[in-house]
Amino acid sequence: VQLVESGGGLVQSGGSLRLSCAASGFPFSNYDMRWHRQTPGKERELVAAISSAGGSTNYAESVKGRFTISRDNAKNTVHLQMNSLKSEDTAVYYCNVEIRNLYGRSFEYWGQGTQVTVSS
Repeated sequence: VQLVESGGGLVQSGGSLRLSCAASGFPFSNYDMRWHRQTPGKERELVAAISSAGGSTNYAESVKGRFTISRDNAKNTVHLQMNSLKSEDTAVYYCNVEIRNLYGRSFEYWGQGTQVTVSS
């Protein structure tokens, strides 16, 4: 399983960024996908999730109305469109998938993360 994030960077408050996560090594269209974020000294926070077919999404209260998660199952990618960015959105953003093996045991896989910095 490999997850590779891209699209992070430095943006001014109120700006936008689009993060992408390229997935490989597992049947992508069978699994829900998630974006998390983490800042130093804080717990990793779930930001957004999308169901395997893309029909259902969930968001943290702090990003509702500003962030949109989407996926392209033909390209094995998941995106996070971030609009109206605030300084408190500054974090490392991680793509994540939980996969259950044949014995019913679940494993979580993470990308390397992409830094998002919002300047005020």
